Amino acid sequence: EAIEDVVLGLQGSFSAEHGIGLSKRNSMARRKDPVALEMMQAIKTALDPKNLMNPGKVYPEPEAR
Repeated sequence: EAIEDVVLGLQGSFSAEHGIGLSKRNSMARRKDPVALEMMQAIKTALDPKNLMNPGKVYPEPEAR
């Protein structure tokens, strides 16, 4: 979290083109705007209503937030 704080202070992002995966889901839940997370979830649900594509790896599951 200390490194994330420095990155945030420099207006950086904890993740880029390589995605979130499993190791950064908690960071994403802490660092991303809740509205952005809701929008990402809505888009994911619209594109993958059965949650078949990388379940739990695209955005934090609701219980992790």
